[in-house]
Amino acid sequence: MSSTPTSSVQKSFKHEVFLSFRGEDTRKNFVDHLYHALHSKGITTYKDDKNITKGGKIDDQLLRSIEESRLFIIVFSKNYANSSWCLDELVKIMECQKMKEHTAYPIFYDVEPTEVRHQTGAVKRAFVKHEKEDDAERWRDALKEAARSGWVGVEDHF
Repeated sequence: MSSTPTSSVQKSFKHEVFLSFRGEDTRKNFVDHLYHALHSKGITTYKDDKNITKGGKIDDQLLRSIEESRLFIIVFSKNYANSSWCLDELVKIMECQKMKEHTAYPIFYDVEPTEVRHQTGAVKRAFVKHEKEDDAERWRDALKEAARSGWVGVEDHF
């Protein structure tokens, strides 16, 4: 009896792409255009459009949606690090990306990769309110890890 090695079995995903973004910075411009472009190509894309209560915790359904997505597009913007919700999403995305089936693609929208990686400039100003929080170090590590690659200057193309 022959069996297929588990490494060659493809995982089935509910979403091809999960979009992580700071709504107030990018929802009505870049992210909406990106979502519609992906959708028009038949790419199932998860975009959380809920109004999130400031200081609210990320819910289990959103964490499941991250796990059920194959690709992650992280749209870093000036205020991305201002949101603990975005930072919790990012930590989960970086955990999932360590698995072979998942890949994260950072995009730097009106912010430089070094600002995200080292939490300087606009990112530092956005992150400052989290400095004393228990999760601050996990969030910093996720920002550093995610900012190692990606696309810069995309706002010039939309």
